[in-house]
Amino acid sequence: MNDGKVILQGRVIGAAELDQVRALIGAQAEASRYRLSQLLCEAWDWRSATGQLKDMAARALLLKLEQRGEVRLPARRCASPNRMRHKRVPPPPPLCGTVEAALGALQPLQIEELSATAAAGPLFESLLHHHHYLGYTSAVGMNLKYLVRDRQGRPVACALFGSAAWRCAVRDRWLGWDPATRARALQRVTNNTRFLIVPGVRVPHLASHVLGQLTRRLRADWQRKYHAPLSVVETFVDTSRFAGTCYRAANWVGVGTTSGRTRQDRFHRLQVAPKAVYVYPLVSNFREELAA
Repeated sequence: MNDGKVILQGRVIGAAELDQVRALIGAQAEASRYRLSQLLCEAWDWRSATGQLKDMAARALLLKLEQRGEVRLPARRCASPNRMRHKRVPPPPPLCGTVEAALGALQPLQIEELSATAAAGPLFESLLHHHHYLGYTSAVGMNLKYLVRDRQGRPVACALFGSAAWRCAVRDRWLGWDPATRARALQRVTNNTRFLIVPGVRVPHLASHVLGQLTRRLRADWQRKYHAPLSVVETFVDTSRFAGTCYRAANWVGVGTTSGRTRQDRFHRLQVAPKAVYVYPLVSNFREELAA
């Protein structure tokens, strides 16, 4: 590494930080990669908003440093533990059939935030796993899960909000972010990573109405769960499948498209179709909050 600094996993890594990592590896010759990531988190007091060690982020940082030739990690002893890799998600109960009605006939909607009502978690997981085109096994990191039912208690929609994309050129440009500002403020942004209208539910304007209901409560729910502020929500729409109509109808702002690179694309080869990027500010002074 030269005298300049780089940002890895949201942390600024310069010569001093690199010396700390090398010293830790040297002093823990018998430690596994997993243990090294825990020790690094403890040394840096690197924790999530809930106080948990961010050992997965630390592991990713160590691997990136090794790929850059800056450190040499001990040999991998076994596959990284991943309890979700072989998780079997049971199918959801039989759905309610076709629901064709005006939006008013379904109201008032019942919106459950599942950290408060965990009993609905299996239904949420099953609906997304079996009916969302991206599938679902578990949420990683800070997240909010919502299950939406109609006035009769029938499930009609699911939504998941999780960690924001580390880098997105059009979003960063729209927010006025440089790399240092992004590293400091990224946890104030969440990503709507899954949104599902349950199959068979054909209700005009339901999707945009649900999005509106969710964005009105998202900031308060995030604060209650993580004791941390939230300023903006983003999403990425696969335009080969969807037009993004419900996001536009819910007043989300289209800011451009992604480059089509995945986070593993170190050789600048397009690997996925570009996606439309939409953002929704949760407060009017979001830029001031993100710059603070």
